[in-house]
Amino acid sequence: MREVPHPSGQSSNQASGQPSGQRRHPVATHPLANADIEQHLESAVAALRVLQKSDGHWCGELEGDSILQSEYLLMKWILGQESQPLADGRPPQTLVRIAAYLRSQQREDGGWGQYPGSAADISASVKAYFCLKLFGDSPDAPHMKKARALIRHLGGAEKCNSFTNFYLAALGQISWNAVPAIPPEIAYLPKWFYFHLDKVSAWSRTMILPLAIVASRRPTRELPAPLGIGELFVDHDARHVLKPTNAAPESWKKFFLRTDRVLKWLHERGGTPWRQQAIQRAFEWIEARATEGGVGAIFPPMVYWQIVLHALGYERTHPLVVRAERELDALFVQIGAGNDAPIRLQPCFSPVWDTGIALYALADCGFDGRDGAAARAARWLRAKECRNGGDWQANLDAPVAPSGWFFEYANEHYPDCDDTAMVAMALARVGGSENLAAAQRGARWLLAMQNSDGGWAAFDRTQDRPILEYVPFADHNAMQDPSCPDITGRVLECLATLGHRVGHPAVDDAIAFIRARQEPEGCFFGRWGVNYIYGTWQAVIGPIRCGVSRDSEWIARAGRWMKSIQKPDGSFGESADTYENPALKGQGPSTASQTAWAAMVLQEIYGADDPDLRRAILWLCRTQLDRAAANDPISNPDGDPAGSWRETEFTGTGFPRVFYLRYHLYRLYFPTMAIGRYLAAVGRGEQGRKLLELGEREALGL
Repeated sequence: MREVPHPSGQSSNQASGQPSGQRRHPVATHPLANADIEQHLESAVAALRVLQKSDGHWCGELEGDSILQSEYLLMKWILGQESQPLADGRPPQTLVRIAAYLRSQQREDGGWGQYPGSAADISASVKAYFCLKLFGDSPDAPHMKKARALIRHLGGAEKCNSFTNFYLAALGQISWNAVPAIPPEIAYLPKWFYFHLDKVSAWSRTMILPLAIVASRRPTRELPAPLGIGELFVDHDARHVLKPTNAAPESWKKFFLRTDRVLKWLHERGGTPWRQQAIQRAFEWIEARATEGGVGAIFPPMVYWQIVLHALGYERTHPLVVRAERELDALFVQIGAGNDAPIRLQPCFSPVWDTGIALYALADCGFDGRDGAAARAARWLRAKECRNGGDWQANLDAPVAPSGWFFEYANEHYPDCDDTAMVAMALARVGGSENLAAAQRGARWLLAMQNSDGGWAAFDRTQDRPILEYVPFADHNAMQDPSCPDITGRVLECLATLGHRVGHPAVDDAIAFIRARQEPEGCFFGRWGVNYIYGTWQAVIGPIRCGVSRDSEWIARAGRWMKSIQKPDGSFGESADTYENPALKGQGPSTASQTAWAAMVLQEIYGADDPDLRRAILWLCRTQLDRAAANDPISNPDGDPAGSWRETEFTGTGFPRVFYLRYHLYRLYFPTMAIGRYLAAVGRGEQGRKLLELGEREALGL
């Protein structure tokens, strides 16, 4: 039987070493021996296998907030389809079921928010109220009165963000003058121009061009007055005036407001002489990216694309419209059984991400290509490698052979660095010549995508251009896609897996980038996960595996911070509130995913003998769903299998301070990964050996 090395390269008998001055919690005693922990790991691996699809991939639900339901319903009203069957023949009652779920998301204070426990969000609340009124809720109903009072208390509907205002204008509730001008002529801007499409984030490109067409055509459906939301406005004059809602300096606000007035003056006169050609060019750009899976394969541009097609006069029977409807409606998730069960929408699918992490977790549990589940997952991932060019090529210094992996089922224009790093190192870990060759192609692609500051962004090779965040339609807080410590750390972990070490120029530059972004407390900001626990997990493991000493002062500070936020029961938790108030770093409800991230940091820095690491592992074991808990619909409403964990918190990040995510598999594969690493370091007993042998026998068909 093969030996399973400690993932950090540290032997299990190395002393953990307690830094001086470190605050310590008492070490809780617990009867679980390593053999018991092995049984918990076996249960977790079994749960992971149960959820694997027959072709080898995993795809858990990706849950967002209420705006997914409300924006879908508002889109249907803009299109005039609120009483028509869906494209696949489902009755209009389906929309009532979406409204029912939206209604269930209302908070006790009357509003709607971005994640459980968040403050009410003005834009989300206005859209939800509007939808419920459109679908028959009386404004005099108690829940509507409560919502209206809260909205007015927060400043009224005139405080909504720019993306909400597009919906309100298209339904006649505000003037198009209150919506930021986005001229379609931006499709013709030269590359040297500061605001060029190649210089904004990939997701912004897929939103800006559809909205540019919408803003130039201004499709408007006038609703009967009783269906309007005039009662939500405090200042009715503001319904006709653009008021930027982002945090731009006053001088830049004035500059962009003057620019907006000029663009609207130009619009009233028919735009530039190239207006129609610009619309056509923008349309062709979008259509080229409307591949199977939808425009950008994410919710906002998929919605805007349907409004574009409507504004340009495409009939509902046109193939482009039929496909656009089918792709968006595929994001429905029915909650419960029955023909009247509520429905919510996902922002997109996450199969490549889920499969890459699940495969990496299996590798951390000791499984390689001889395991049937691992072999099927690797085969599925290899088939998803991007071998054609995409938007990412525009900013490269030198050409590189296309490679990389995207997030969704199909989105070949947009492979991203985070998915590519995760998939490449998972394939390398499970071994095999085909897997290793694909991983090496992915690593070469990643090296070409490194930014000049030493870090990596999500989708493009980019530079930080702060002024882009000041434009009036940039209030989604992610107009650009700069380097971030969490992705940079994961890329380093991937490069280390493939043999790159300190001394390689790209590795050294990346480590310098990460170090320069360490917070005073020792932690790191999490761009793509909540928040400083996630960021620190990603930022330190990659450098250590590339050869940075665990005794380095900055690594030691990260470890001390992580230990300082551990709870007496051994767990960790952090709320997305930390994006609004960084003083809350490391504070929040305990979660399985965040405890797993923290446990992996502790093991990487202090070794497997660290008592605080063991307390975290034991907490994961104590909170794991057993068979009785899994079968209890009250304690397990999501229907997770025995061996998984219960986690209702949103620990994923889409746009900080704007949109957050609940990955339904985070609560399973990350704890599995953490426990697997721990047992690999302290040694596997008879139970662990049997688990590995079962995987080998499955691969051999025995």
